[in-house]
Parts: sequence; structure tokens; C-alpha cells
Amino acid sequence: MKALFALSLSLLATTAALGQNTTPGTTDSTAAATPAAAPVANRLTVYGFVDGYYGYDFTGKSQTRPGFLYSHSRANEFALNNAIIGLRYQDEQVRGALGLHAGTYVEANYAAEPPVLRHVYEAYAGFRPLPKTWLDLGIFSSHIGFESAISKDNWTLTRSFMAENSPYYEAGARFTYEADPKLTLTALALNGWQNLRDNNRAKALGTQIQWKPTDKLLVNSSTFYGNEQPTDSVRRRRYFHNFYVTYTATNRLNLALVFDVGKQERAARGSKADTWHTGAAFVRYKLTEKWAATARYEYYYADRGVIIRSIMPAASDANFHVHGGSLNFDYAPTANVLVRVEGRVLRSRDAQFTDEAGQPTKTYGNLTSSIALSF
Repeated sequence: MKALFALSLSLLATTAALGQNTTPGTTDSTAAATPAAAPVANRLTVYGFVDGYYGYDFTGKSQTRPGFLYSHSRANEFALNNAIIGLRYQDEQVRGALGLHAGTYVEANYAAEPPVLRHVYEAYAGFRPLPKTWLDLGIFSSHIGFESAISKDNWTLTRSFMAENSPYYEAGARFTYEADPKLTLTALALNGWQNLRDNNRAKALGTQIQWKPTDKLLVNSSTFYGNEQPTDSVRRRRYFHNFYVTYTATNRLNLALVFDVGKQERAARGSKADTWHTGAAFVRYKLTEKWAATARYEYYYADRGVIIRSIMPAASDANFHVHGGSLNFDYAPTANVLVRVEGRVLRSRDAQFTDEAGQPTKTYGNLTSSIALSF
């Protein structure tokens, strides 16, 4: 890791010496649209992000939030959720990225990864094998979901159940075809369901369709298929589909609907598969030029707690059924600073949480505040 940090620092120094642009790096989908005549200085960009937070739980005394929450996972303390520093390069034929990160999000979400890889946020190289296409190989952000690991890019401060319990990152090969400015198609071959190092010899497959028929409407469909059991376990194939749509109703009002559904085979061949499904609705309203508010309702249901509690649930495990809502307020004093406060309440059909006396309870509430800086 020292070598990676030294490499990043030396590249940052070189960039500064050349007087290169240090505006936020574009995402992969927007980067593909870089003009062919872009200045050389703009081909290499530096990006960074820091998200410091304080989380307070109204339920229980633990300093760790429920195990199915990975972002802003600490309670009743000041903490660093995620700090990222990275470089991205793109010209007409080649692109790539190297980013490193650290924080409580990394501690919670990368616990099963090899220590040498945990602090790699992204690291990939790609080229155009054909016009309007990209082929990338390495570690990159997930093709699944409405929310990402970078909180400033999300409508809410904390992540939904569906985002926390589906991949944030992936390792493998990604082939992207820009059919036209309104339609992008992607196919992926992956190590697995959020695995930097594969846990078996089988590879997973994924697809993504992003369609933007108008400037106001975006429709996304993402799929995943693979066996995610360890090599010495019985194969349980997993099928998953993520769908979301966003709509800009006015210059102040934005709406989003998200729905996930998945199935995973049980160990006994021919038996009913374990199913999970989850949905969320978001309403975001811009109050003023610097203030905005977002309301969210969400639910998560899983047979025997598959995925959210265990990738190999036992026959006696209870079903998981939780729903809840949140409301957050955002204040952006400048273009690269975002101050956020969010209140959230969750309610389970069974007693999934623990109260101050250490007893099971059906209700859980928290308050999270954050200051995020990006460049």
C-alpha cells in the first residue's frame, strides 16, 4: 500500500506542476463523451472526496449501527465515512483510473477482502476496441443501483437497504457500447457479487441498459447472475434484477422509484428458491439555490434473511421484513462543500433491533450529520 500511496502522490505532484485541471473527475458514462479535440492537460484529472460525519442512535447503546448498514456505520461518535484520492486518464482511444480510499465505510464493507486490496477504490485500464465502445479491465464501481459509495452524489445522506445490500464495487471486465446519446448498453464478466478476489472458480455475468429518452427522464435496468458460494459449498445460483427511473418534474422537483428483486437457489436441489425484494421512493425538492430536502420511503423483504443476513441461510432462519422513512436537509455553501443532516426511522415486523436495556425491539431511529468536501 505504501507503494500505491507514493505513486499517487508523485502523480499528483506532476499534475500540479503541469497546471492541469483539477475539477471533479467525470463518471465513466460521461467520460466517454470527451471531445476528440480536448486539450492534453485535461486528459489527466485529479479527484478527491472527504466525508466526515457524526451519527447518533436513539435506539440502543452500541457504537456500531445494525449489521446491514455499511455507510456511516458508527454511532455516537465523530468519524470519517470515506476519504478518496485518485487519478483518471482519458484520450480518444485509452482510459484508466487509480483511486485509494479509507474510512469506516471501507472498514465495514471491505472486511471480507484481502487486506492488500481493501483500500483500492478503483483501478482499471481500458481502450476502444471498436468505435463507440469501451473495454475496461480491473476494479470499478458497480453497475447496479441508484446510489453510490460517494454520499454527495446521492439524494440522501445514508444509503437505502437496497444499496447497502447490493454491490458497491466490482472486479472483472466491462464492455460498454454507446448505441446513441440516449442509449448505453453494458455487459460484464465479474469475479462475483462485490468480490475483489473470487471465492470460487465460477464467474458471474451482468448487464446494464441505460436509456434517457429526454433530458428529464432516465430509465435503468441492471442484472446479475452467478454462483456466490465458496468452493467447498453446494452451488446456489443467484439471479438478480435492479430497476430504477428518475424524473425531473421541474427545475426544483426530482422524483425517483427504485425496485430490486432476486432469487437464490437453496442447497437442496429442486426446492423453492429464497427470494428477496426491496423498493424505495425518493422526492427531492430544491428549496433555494443552496438548500434542498429529500424524503425517502423504503422496505426490504428477504426469505430467511437471504443476502441481508446470510448468503447461506438455514431452513430455520426467520424472514427479514423492515420498512422505514427518512428526511434530510442539504446546505451547499459552495460548489464543492455539502452539509447534510438526516433523520431516519426503521420498523421491523419482528424484533430486529436492540434497545438500551439490551432487549429486542421493533423500532430503530438515528440522526446523521455530515460535511463533505469534493474536488
